[in-house]
Amino acid sequence: MAKTSKKEDIEFNKNDDAMRLSVSRMEFELDKIYLGGGKKRLEKLKGKGKMPVRERIAYLIDEDSEFLEIGAFAGYEMYEEYGGCPAGGVITGIGYVSGRQCMIVANDATVKAGAWFPITGKKNLRAQEIAMENRLPIIYLVDSAGVFLPMQDEIFPDKEHFGRMFRNNAVMSSMGIPQIAAIMGSCVAGGAYLPIMSDEALIVEGTGSIFLAGPYLVKAAIGESVDKETLGGARTQCEISGVTDYKMENDAACLDEIRGIIDKFGRFENAGFDRTAPAPPKKDPEELYGYFPEGGLKPYDSLEIIERLVDESKLIQYKKDYGKTIICAYARIDGWSVGIVANNRKVVKNAKGEMQFGGVIYSDSADKAARFVMNCNQKKIPLVFLHDVTGFMVGTRSEHGGIIKDGAKMVNAVSNSTVPKFSIVIGNSYGAGNYAMCGKAYDPRLIVAWPTAKIAVMGGSQAAKVLLQIQVASRKAKGEIVTAAEEKKILEEIENRYKKQTTPYYAAARLWVDAIIDPQETRKVISMGIEAANNAPVAKFNPGVIQT
Repeated sequence: MAKTSKKEDIEFNKNDDAMRLSVSRMEFELDKIYLGGGKKRLEKLKGKGKMPVRERIAYLIDEDSEFLEIGAFAGYEMYEEYGGCPAGGVITGIGYVSGRQCMIVANDATVKAGAWFPITGKKNLRAQEIAMENRLPIIYLVDSAGVFLPMQDEIFPDKEHFGRMFRNNAVMSSMGIPQIAAIMGSCVAGGAYLPIMSDEALIVEGTGSIFLAGPYLVKAAIGESVDKETLGGARTQCEISGVTDYKMENDAACLDEIRGIIDKFGRFENAGFDRTAPAPPKKDPEELYGYFPEGGLKPYDSLEIIERLVDESKLIQYKKDYGKTIICAYARIDGWSVGIVANNRKVVKNAKGEMQFGGVIYSDSADKAARFVMNCNQKKIPLVFLHDVTGFMVGTRSEHGGIIKDGAKMVNAVSNSTVPKFSIVIGNSYGAGNYAMCGKAYDPRLIVAWPTAKIAVMGGSQAAKVLLQIQVASRKAKGEIVTAAEEKKILEEIENRYKKQTTPYYAAARLWVDAIIDPQETRKVISMGIEAANNAPVAKFNPGVIQT
């Protein structure tokens, strides 16, 4: 790959070091998450003849194939009063099974016996949403004690809670999306509906069991004494009740059977996105580390980032000399045709010779981006958004120029776009800029973050100063005296709290983003995402939805 003199640049190397440290921290945290409930519980699970959840997935997917994990950081630093909930107690992601992309949802029985926390429900629903949007077959590896009772009020009754999963089971079946469930452990109460509302269900002898009420509840409710196997073990449910379809000897046999079933699936109509032979970027992707500034504070040339993501480092810029704070370009990523909408972090001059701040969306940039999004819809080209945005331009001149109207055009275009959208948050993603650049609320097929991402209603220092002014004004209105030292202390407390809430870890814990990724994984994520999206035909585009 081509090398550049930038590698001799001190600033470049400082940036490179900072990014590598950020990636190392991410990998360190992931290694802890991958242990689930800890080494002792993993060994205990193996002692029962069961594979740990990540071993099950590794065995299930095709050898040497990729697994795109969704929500590894779900629950990060949450529920600490209950001992934590690594990865939300369930592993989800897109993997290749018998050569076909599938959504895999697998309970981690080492985390509170696979019980459902609120974030577990949210993560399961996100996995189903991805499967439905992309017409992906879905495989459930069930090993769960059901709802985590101390938090039942936050997981059971509402629209986006536990019951929504079973509703989605029914909807996916009506859509013709295959669902296969393997009962590889406990499957109790409401959770029993998930595998049985799937199209086919397998159960592992000796370890798998499924029933609406377990032996203890049966005894308490009707006074009957019964053991788990007799009540709902593999023999009972396959030979007597007919609830399950396949009785399997062990985990490995069960996973082999799933592979065999999927191998027989037919093919659906695809969306027809254009793909040519993949080609690597000519500019070294490793240099992504050095081109993104340490702390994300300094201006930089966003084209240098894009050229290290796209095939052969080639792109066609749309309206190159207009609306310069947003870059719109046609390119290819791993052979797939894409339309890229990226915030330009360079300080630029507009046609009037006026300076425009990098990372800010001005009226001309919003207008340009709205038109480009519509063009991509017309041409059936998937959209990739690269976020590093501080928001829309404010002030008298912008308001008089109609920034709200022009911003609304862009938000409208993104909202009504029918081609698949993929969002990569590489730096800032603040305020309405997050919305215009296809934040989570705007239905990106996937949204991931670099370790340098920051997601918030506004920048930390600005927010802290606003909140400080409100607090100080409130206290003064009560006749209290606020000293300079007190103001400084209040400001520091607000800044520290806000700083934590803007990190990618905070966002990923709550599934505002699907994953935190190494920048060098960006091409893979986009490519696998478009491959998944190609399974589902695109809805008809309405070119009259926006007036520009």
